[in-house]
Amino acid sequence: MTPVDDKLRLRRLAQNSVFVILLISLLALPGYLAWETRTQWDVSQNERNSLSQASEEVLQKLDGPLTATVYATSQDAQLGNVSKIIGDFLSPYQRSKPDFNVTFIDPEEQPALAHEAGVQTNGEMVVEFEGRRERLTTFNEQALANLLMRLARPGEKRVMALSGHGERKLDGVGNRDLGEFGKQLAAKGIKTEALNFAAAADVPPDTSLLIISSPQFDLPEGVVDKVLAYIESGGNLLWLLDQEPMHGLQPLAEKLELTLTPGVVIDPQAQRLKLPITFSMGANYGQHPVTHNFDYITVFPFARQITINDSEEWHSVSLVEAAQNGWVETGKLDAGIVFEPMYDVSGPVSIAATLSRTRYEREQRIAVIGSGYFLANSYLGHGKNLDFGVNLVNWLAGDDDLITIQPRATLDGSLALDEPALSMIAWGFLIVMPLIFTASGAMIWWKRRRK
Repeated sequence: MTPVDDKLRLRRLAQNSVFVILLISLLALPGYLAWETRTQWDVSQNERNSLSQASEEVLQKLDGPLTATVYATSQDAQLGNVSKIIGDFLSPYQRSKPDFNVTFIDPEEQPALAHEAGVQTNGEMVVEFEGRRERLTTFNEQALANLLMRLARPGEKRVMALSGHGERKLDGVGNRDLGEFGKQLAAKGIKTEALNFAAAADVPPDTSLLIISSPQFDLPEGVVDKVLAYIESGGNLLWLLDQEPMHGLQPLAEKLELTLTPGVVIDPQAQRLKLPITFSMGANYGQHPVTHNFDYITVFPFARQITINDSEEWHSVSLVEAAQNGWVETGKLDAGIVFEPMYDVSGPVSIAATLSRTRYEREQRIAVIGSGYFLANSYLGHGKNLDFGVNLVNWLAGDDDLITIQPRATLDGSLALDEPALSMIAWGFLIVMPLIFTASGAMIWWKRRRK
């Protein structure tokens, strides 16, 4: 073999060695990066495996360490590894809030600690924040978000609902009542009570919000005077109105400098969603904290128009406008719904308004909604009525930081893979398949070299 052949052989050997080194490095690099850096993508239909914006926002409101103690066994005859299930559920929360510390205690191994904590069920979690404590036994995003919202609320909010005159009840189960909405408020840490002036002399001084919801009977003059005195003292109010008579509350409308047009708002847009034409579709919202980044549809059945008058005392905002192509029907609904230019008011019309003013060195907040039905049990699930109502109460009660949308509903199922399956997939994609391609390339190279 000549010196020239030796040089060519050494050159080929060097080139092949460099090629092999580069190939091995190229194969090893993805594995190293995958080992050192953990990156996840949520490809489920509605990103159910990542936190919603609402949960992220609530976690941000918790300024300080959040601790949780989970009392769960490692094995359960029906559920399997309860500790792991709960740990996986809490992982996104810990990633979002690094100072969310979770401790697991097996109640079978440490029954004394479980008994001391008052644990009743396997999988119960006790969450603490700034000395306040809440318990959780149902693990889904809605339940945990409500718990976190209760902890984030700076203090107890007392909401009083006027009663004794046929008003919608916050604990009622009837179709027209507000019982489901009352449950949602309670889940978020808002205490609701009925206020009957037959038993109470005045509105309690620690009331954060008074709700008046569609009385069916005329209020006595003395009750109206007490309501007006509450407004004069700077109290916050949520007034839910229907198209029915005022039942003695006309002085309240005059106090707020509002004009309440009789009749029902007719909105042809409702027919596109297969709803009655007497349902007003809320989609155009005023600039207000309640509707900030709120790009959802709300539904207001049998709404009435609320006209804001010019006022030097009140700062007013038209919160919801509806019936862009509709009108206010002043005639009887059973006589045929037809727009009459001489009698009816053409749209768009305002069906909800907020008012505020400075009273005794603090801001007084009032909201008047032209439909008591929109929070009723029968209609609370329409559109985003619940979210709108919760935002409204949070703003009226002074909890501006908690104005947020609710966690999304789950639209799809989940795919659960155990560690062996995940390891098999990882080895298959990171090791086996690259080796197959490498071997194939090497065989092709070897065959070509022998020719």
